Amino acid sequence: MTRNAKISLAVVGVFAVVVAALLFANPAQDQASRKGVGVESSDARSSLLVRPDSHRLSSAPDGRVTFVEFLDFECEACRAAYPMIEQLRQDYAGRVTFVVRYFPLRAHFNAMRAAQAVEAAAQQGKFEQMYQRMYQTQSEWGEQQTPKDDVFRGFAADLGLDMAAYDATYNDPVTLERIRKDVADGQALSVQSTPTFFLNGTEIEPRNYADLTAAIDAALGS
Repeated sequence: MTRNAKISLAVVGVFAVVVAALLFANPAQDQASRKGVGVESSDARSSLLVRPDSHRLSSAPDGRVTFVEFLDFECEACRAAYPMIEQLRQDYAGRVTFVVRYFPLRAHFNAMRAAQAVEAAAQQGKFEQMYQRMYQTQSEWGEQQTPKDDVFRGFAADLGLDMAAYDATYNDPVTLERIRKDVADGQALSVQSTPTFFLNGTEIEPRNYADLTAAIDAALGS
């Protein structure tokens, strides 16, 4: 069995359990609203899903297939999905564009702070590295009711960032506005929970890794 296959199998069970739990917790959620009713045109919808300044983990030259995730770095379901997104990026390298949008939930005490830290790192070309660090360490700082600014600053130092520039960006109201713009776009698309995935503009609700690959394969026409 290849290393990639082992990773896929290892995460499928965790992802399925977490997603099922989330769906069970929200049985009355309006399905029409979750499909983005209220966004009047496909062009308007596309502009809400991916903006020129949206963070791309990877890009496909032909631009045929775009996978967008609205996420919260303190969200346990997002952390459970993270290994699969990394696997998808390997499996579909050069064929699918992967876009990340911030959607910190108010219920998570440090979610906004984590997004600020990731955005501050992004301004120094280290978005992907800080994005990965957040999920790799979530169990150390998540689900706590005390500020973790210093923890996130330590991550920035570990990445070799200019700390004066990091501090300035972290505390800049422009950074908060950048994150809130992502949240506003998500709300306009009826995003209510994380992770929420869109594939070529359509929300998908995968229960496992096979669902993800099937959806992407269909979009690719393979």
